[in-house]
Parts: sequence; C-alpha cells; structure tokens
Amino acid sequence: MEVVRVVVSVLAVFVALFPGRLTVVRASFSQSLDSDFTFTLPAGRKECFFQTMRKDAALEIEYQVLDGAGLDVDFFITSPSDQVVFSDYHKSDGVHTVVDTEDGDYMFCFDNTFSAVSEKLVFFELILDNMDKDEEETEDWKEYIQGTDVLDMKMEDIMDTINNVKARLGKSVHIQTVLRAFEARDRNIQESNFNRVNFWSVVNVVVMMVISAVQVYLVRSLFEDKRKIRT
Repeated sequence: MEVVRVVVSVLAVFVALFPGRLTVVRASFSQSLDSDFTFTLPAGRKECFFQTMRKDAALEIEYQVLDGAGLDVDFFITSPSDQVVFSDYHKSDGVHTVVDTEDGDYMFCFDNTFSAVSEKLVFFELILDNMDKDEEETEDWKEYIQGTDVLDMKMEDIMDTINNVKARLGKSVHIQTVLRAFEARDRNIQESNFNRVNFWSVVNVVVMMVISAVQVYLVRSLFEDKRKIRT
C-alpha cells in the first residue's frame, strides 16, 4: 500500500508539471482486455463467436462446461485465414492461447451436435493483450521526461511498479472468475446427484411397500379356509 501511495503521489505531481504529456505516458502501458460470457448450448447445435484481433496481439480463451449430461463439448478456434488453430473433442474445460495473431476476425465455436437430447451450460472468458499498439505511438516516451527527476525516483521504476500492480490485480480477477465457474459447475453436479438420489429413494420406498403388501396378502391367503361348509 505504501508503494501504491507513493506511485499515485508521484503521478499527481507529474501530471501537474506536465499536463500536456499525460497521453504519452498513458500510451506506454500494455492494456489487457478481459471479458466473460455464459450461455446455453442447445442439443444438436453449434454456436460460434467472433473476435477481431490486430497483428502481433495475443488472445487467450478459457472455457468450462458448467451443466449438462457428460459435461463435455467440442471446441475449436479458426484464424482469419481459415486455419484451425486449436481443437478439443468431448472436453469439459480447456485453456488456449494464440500469440502473434493476424489481422482479422478469429472464430471460436462450441459444438454440441454429438448430443441429441442434452443441452449444455457453457462459460468462457476472453483475455486480449497488446490490442493498443499503434505505429504512431511507438515513440519512446522517455524523451519527453528527461530532466524530471521527481522525488528522486526514476520513471522507469514507477512504470514497472504500476504495471506489476495492474498485472497482479488482473490475475486476481481472472482467478476469481475461474473459481466462480468451477463453483457453479460443482453446484450443478451436486444438485443433479441430489435429485437422482431422491428419485431412486422414492422408487425403492414404493417397491418395498408393494412387496410388503404382496407378502401380507400371500401370508393371509395361506390361512384362509376356502372349503365351503354345507348345512
């Protein structure tokens, strides 16, 4: 927390001294875009999604099947040049990373055509890196701040500290999102097992009652005198 407070203070002083150069410093960060989505994949269907990527960026996708018979799905990623980058068959979860991407739309599909009756609840998360690169913004930002030794701290150290904090916060959010998905899948499995146990328990009780009634009837029939008495 002390490091964060020092970083914020230094940046505030820097913004006050050089307000017109804030955009240059901000462009030096490597931004990471994170998004997640949960959807229902019907039986016998295939759903595809598209993500526009820039050249030399990075794409990471993680998916999990949260609910549905078998907890499995087919998955594949196709590049803008129609090449299959990754493919999974009958998997419940997976993580794939595409580096040095091409310009264009990447397609990733979830296939449930092999299942004729069971729909699947699928969660996936996308993490995009290096999507803010621009040839016009590749100039070295250090040339704009030469001679600004603020509080005896180097701007390189400030940028490294902020990037480390940002990366760790992003990793924490990513881990929490994945843990929530695992929790949802485990809860669905437990509820399914609970309903299954209750169903078969009721069936066993009904069968035992029927068998008991049949046994009582058979025992009573053994002691009945079926001979007719003539008077």
